[in-house]
Amino acid sequence: MKRVSTIAGRAAPLPRNNVDTDQIMPKQHLKRVERSGFGPYVFYDWRYDNEGEPHVDFILNHPAYQESKVLVTGHNFGSGSSREHAPWGLEDWGFEAVVAPSFADIFYNNCINIGLLPVVLSEDEIEELMKLTHEPGNHVVIDLDKQTLTCGDFQASFEIDGHAKHRLANGLDNVGLTLEKGAMIDDFESNRPAFKPTVA
Repeated sequence: MKRVSTIAGRAAPLPRNNVDTDQIMPKQHLKRVERSGFGPYVFYDWRYDNEGEPHVDFILNHPAYQESKVLVTGHNFGSGSSREHAPWGLEDWGFEAVVAPSFADIFYNNCINIGLLPVVLSEDEIEELMKLTHEPGNHVVIDLDKQTLTCGDFQASFEIDGHAKHRLANGLDNVGLTLEKGAMIDDFESNRPAFKPTVA
């Protein structure tokens, strides 16, 4: 998992509340077990009609937003079923952060697990940021260490759990987090009585 420090780039506005994981990554595209390759299917049913033709009005079909690194959206983003494919797809598309007033808990944690930064701002801050994303040349800069988000003259601070911040800053997925405790694990095993059961 890559380290997260500073994220800078274009932000795509998606002013919708209660976007669930089936809308982010439709069920018909869940036939893979690899983490990669889901990017083309992000918001597929919103991006394309039944004949596979692009909806020209959908934000991610606009050339100016197709390389966006930040998604700015509404309340309760990532609700619905717990499918890791949703954050996998967002990351594979190229998003490095999602900014919203609130997230579904499991989706939020799934983002942390893969290094996709979820940023919570107030509703008023989101509304102002949405407006700025429509102005050409306005890029968002997110500093994880300082816990700030800026866009032009706009600046906001965000909260993030210390453990989640540590994982993101050091690029630690669940395996990496375990390996970080390798010395403690070795010490525990070396001092564990031999008569107790072990896992080989």
